[in-house]
Amino acid sequence: MTITRTAISIALATALAACGGGGSSTAPPIAGGQVPTPSPTPAPTSSVCSLRAQQDFADSVINEWYLFPNLLANANPAAFNDLQNYLDARVAPARAQSRDRFFTFATSIAEENALINSGASAGFGIRLFYDTANNRVFVVEAFETGNGFGAGLDRGSELTAIGTTSSNLQSVSGLMASGGPQAVVNALGPSTAGTARVLRFVQPGGATIERSITKSDFALDPLSDRYGALVLDDGGKRVGYLNLRTFIIANASDQLRAAFGQFGAQGVTELIIDLRYNGGGLVDVADTMGDLLGSGRIGQVWSRTVLRASKADDNETRLFRNEVNAIAPTRIAFITSSASASASELVVNSMIPYLGNNLALVGENTFGKPVGQFGFDLEACDLRVRAVTFQTVNADDQGEYFTGLASVVPNSCRAEDDFFRPLGDQREASIAAALDFLGGRACTPIAGTGKDDIAGVDSDSPQSAAAVRDLPRHEALRPRRPSPAQIDIPGLF
Repeated sequence: MTITRTAISIALATALAACGGGGSSTAPPIAGGQVPTPSPTPAPTSSVCSLRAQQDFADSVINEWYLFPNLLANANPAAFNDLQNYLDARVAPARAQSRDRFFTFATSIAEENALINSGASAGFGIRLFYDTANNRVFVVEAFETGNGFGAGLDRGSELTAIGTTSSNLQSVSGLMASGGPQAVVNALGPSTAGTARVLRFVQPGGATIERSITKSDFALDPLSDRYGALVLDDGGKRVGYLNLRTFIIANASDQLRAAFGQFGAQGVTELIIDLRYNGGGLVDVADTMGDLLGSGRIGQVWSRTVLRASKADDNETRLFRNEVNAIAPTRIAFITSSASASASELVVNSMIPYLGNNLALVGENTFGKPVGQFGFDLEACDLRVRAVTFQTVNADDQGEYFTGLASVVPNSCRAEDDFFRPLGDQREASIAAALDFLGGRACTPIAGTGKDDIAGVDSDSPQSAAAVRDLPRHEALRPRRPSPAQIDIPGLF
């Protein structure tokens, strides 16, 4: 899921903003192209913001704009005591067809705008994934400005116990056994600054640490200073490695420009773009990435946005635009996982017509979200309804990847996410497999793609062997009701 490139006004003193999903696009702009801010003065009356009033507002939105009008269900507002449950009921037929897997949701205008504009969130500053077979929870990434990183938590750390004090620690394995992943989420406490927890964890080197760590506001830096943009040496060949954590932060575009300037200065034409934990974000940032990959393609089609038939006048074609630091990549390996969604998938899909067999998906299949949302604002109530309103397709009008991109990419290479090695490390399983693809070496296709090995070279390459080791199968730890930051940054705590 993601956010927006433009905004539009509708009736009822609301605003509508395009929110990119697995592909995203625009909508007619309002003056200034900005989403109006909330915080009404004076405070709204209870009747204006009653649950029924919010349900009526949501109905006005989805009845007019929902992308799949034939997949809407009737629901009795009086049968629900929560707006999100009501929305879930109305779009249930689309969910049953995997067209809207909880992509339509209600959120806070203030919280979402703050996330985009400030680039900060409250928490420990870590991403947590859980081993689906063995009830274990691992840190797969740490934001350098978070208190978790300062306390010693980093990629590969295993969280073993959680408590409010050292005397009431609960084992993670026990929490998982009794209540599943949500029990761990509950034990970690709310995502509010000042919340403290005692965490016991084992570092990758084997040391066990027990520390009290307080959640605080931390910067969601889109490109890590440690591994966000690197130039790797693969047998004398320069390969650009880009790890984009999220599209949700507005200044990610400027960081991307700087990274591509570094690649261009070193003559890089082959890229590994690591989106394995990237759940999406601002469409403007995805567009900027496309422009930076589009040297020599100015004026050609980057993506198309398609709305329901009654809103076809709002369809849009986005063309490649000039970027000073743009390069002309000859081969790209995109590292993805089931956490890769929305704007991440948009970028991959939009490059397929231009690179063909010189593009590969490496790691796991993606989430499968070729649709996007507009944000409809009921300002008086600090309510934003994100409703699925459009689908994004590439220059070949391809955009039917509701089950992930593995079935539509020309090539794929199966690889594990080896979180016991640092991101950016050439020995890490997914990066090794990406280098195999770029180097013409053999790799194993992602299951279910029906593809043969993408290179007819010796299949017992050391890198290929590393890429298919039996590492723990893991998924992002997600709250039942994620915060705006957790929607686009899977596993964030």
